[in-house]
Amino acid sequence: MNIGMLWFDDNPTVTITDKVSRAANYYTSKYGCKPNICFINPGMLAGEMKKVVDGIEIKTSRTVLRHHFWLGVQQSTTPA
Repeated sequence: MNIGMLWFDDNPTVTITDKVSRAANYYTSKYGCKPNICFINPGMLAGEMKKVVDGIEIKTSRTVLRHHFWLGVQQSTTPA
C-alpha cells in the first residue's frame, strides 16, 4: 500500500473492531472504494483479536502511533 488514510480514535469504550469498521465506512464514503488493509500499532492488539474485520486485513506496524489506523487498498502482487 502506497497511499492510505490515517484515522484517529482514542475512545476507550469502543472496540478495535468497531473502530476499524467506522474508519472503513468513512474511507468508503470519501474515496468510493472499500479498503482491504489496515495497519495499527502492535500495542493495540488484544489477545484474541480478529485478523480480518469486514474483509479488511489487520496488520501491525511500529511506525503507526497508538490510537491511529492507517487504511488503504493493498494491490495484489500476483501478475494478471
